[in-house]
Amino acid sequence: MKKYFFPALKLTVVMVLLTAGIYPLLIAGISKLAPGKGDGVTVTNKGKVVGYANVGQQFTDDKYFQGRPSAVGYNAAGSGGSNKGPSNGDYLKVVQERIDTFLAHNPGVKKENIPAELVTASGSGLDPHLSPAAALLQVPRIAKLRNLPENKLNELVKENTKGPLLGMFGPSTVNVLRLNIALDNL
Repeated sequence: MKKYFFPALKLTVVMVLLTAGIYPLLIAGISKLAPGKGDGVTVTNKGKVVGYANVGQQFTDDKYFQGRPSAVGYNAAGSGGSNKGPSNGDYLKVVQERIDTFLAHNPGVKKENIPAELVTASGSGLDPHLSPAAALLQVPRIAKLRNLPENKLNELVKENTKGPLLGMFGPSTVNVLRLNIALDNL
C-alpha cells in the first residue's frame, strides 16, 4: 500500500498547487493586461460610472433604445439563459408577449420585421448589444418622443455601430448603453 499511497499523495499535492494556486494566479496576471485590468470595462457619463460595457441593462422608458431581453433580469451574478427551446409552450408564450409589447410601443412596425434579438434573450442573459437593424427599427418611436429628426438618430446609430472583429469575424453591433448615453448627450 505504501508503494502507491505516497506517489499518489505527491501527485495530489502537485496538482492542487498547480490547479488551485499557480493556474489561477497566472490567469489573474494575464487578465491585468486586458481592457479594464480584469475588473470589467466601466462606462462613464459626466464622470460617473453608469454601467459596464459588456453587461446589458434594462431601459423601460420609450424615449430610449431598448436592449435585448434578459432571462436573468440583467443580474450579472446570475448569468444564464432560459434553457427553453422553440418547442416549449411557455417559452413561445413569453416570446409572443415580447413581440406584442414591442409592437404596441412601436406602431408601424410589422411583426415579420422584428429582429430575433429584440424578443429573445441571449445565452448569458446579459448581452449589451443589438444589431444595427434592431436599433434602427426603434428610431421612429424615439424620434417622435424626443422631437428629433429621424436622420439625426440614424446617424447616431451609425456612429455607435462597431464593425466585425478585424473586419471579418462576427456581425456589426451597437452597444445599447453607449447609444443611449450618446442619445442623452445630443
